[in-house]
Amino acid sequence: MLEERKPQFLETVMKDSAEGKAGEEGAQFLKNSVLYKEFLAEREEVLKHKWIESEKAGTDIGFEKALLDWIVKHRSSWRERRLREAKPVKMSA
Repeated sequence: MLEERKPQFLETVMKDSAEGKAGEEGAQFLKNSVLYKEFLAEREEVLKHKWIESEKAGTDIGFEKALLDWIVKHRSSWRERRLREAKPVKMSA
């Protein structure tokens, strides 16, 4: 079963703030950042890969093994595909 967990750095931003509101604004900024969204998308792909490979193995292979396997086998093509999909289509006159 996939378990959704709040990233630790996000909790740290909330705790390190002198004011709760400033921490919430910082956390919201991180959640809305492109880098964070890319991290979440990549993490989701690794979790899918973990599930598929664990099913094949008949046992949980663990996140680290799945991460390394996904990086070696799939990351570069996944990133290229995301970049192609993200580029706006130019319309010729």
